[in-house]
Amino acid sequence: MFSVEKTRRTGHLLTEKANPRTVNIDELSCSEIIDLISWEDQEAFNAVSREKDSVSRAADMVFRSLECGGRVFFVGAGTSGRLGVMEAAECPPTFGTDPETVQAVMAGGRDAVWNAVEGAEDSATASVEALRGKQLSGDDIVVGIAASSGTPFVISALEYARTVGCASILISCSEAENAPADLVITLLVGPEVIVGSTRLKAATATKMALNMITTTAMVLLGKTYGNLMVDLKPTSSKLLDRAMRIIMDICSVGEEEAASLFSEAGGNLKVAVVMKLKDLSLDESVELLGKSGGSLKRALGSGFPGKQNS
Repeated sequence: MFSVEKTRRTGHLLTEKANPRTVNIDELSCSEIIDLISWEDQEAFNAVSREKDSVSRAADMVFRSLECGGRVFFVGAGTSGRLGVMEAAECPPTFGTDPETVQAVMAGGRDAVWNAVEGAEDSATASVEALRGKQLSGDDIVVGIAASSGTPFVISALEYARTVGCASILISCSEAENAPADLVITLLVGPEVIVGSTRLKAATATKMALNMITTTAMVLLGKTYGNLMVDLKPTSSKLLDRAMRIIMDICSVGEEEAASLFSEAGGNLKVAVVMKLKDLSLDESVELLGKSGGSLKRALGSGFPGKQNS
């Protein structure tokens, strides 16, 4: 049971305020409710736009951390934590990152992704224990996600990040006073359609910011060629088909040759492209990509002592 005396007071937070535009939502028709929610969702886009400079700084911080071999840890509880889990889970198939590179620390653990775990977000020690087990270094970065700005699970993680010397970011939808983070992104979406339901506008704005941060960092790391995800991992038939189409597009070859190249490259799309366009062997292609920092564009534009330059 929770103690009323020890309850964290949140009524002053913007995300907990009643929205005067939706007080009669339970008297509206289905289409009217949809229109109302759609109108309110515009505030999510506006909030992110107002914070674009901070989001850009966050993306650069994440990029520099990953460039140095560091890791990213998304820390959150409830909806905020689930957004971090989603972001971490999407990076390996989309950008070919190691699962250890981008991780999520969820209040309540894996079970809390599907079911609420009582009191998980109020623990100021659980996140620290989880991060301590990750053996953080100065190259890592901790990104706290807390719509209310003061979730104990998140704040304690940011404080711990400071003690070990790694960078930290807080993404919040309420004003965060004296937040223990190097950068605070404040997405002021205003009161929710349903009072306190931050799975709505707050979550939408937060997801947008997370998309921008990770995508920008991965592009800067050379994980794309133009707007093609050339580091994708074909973990499904859809992704395998996409990989084939990317090879066909870049190399101007048919499906059969694309499949042959992909197979010969051991399922590495970028290696397959380099083998074809630079007329190099598998080992030579891997070496060239390594010298190019994993960037396909740099590899294709650079010289190499192989067949084309001999």
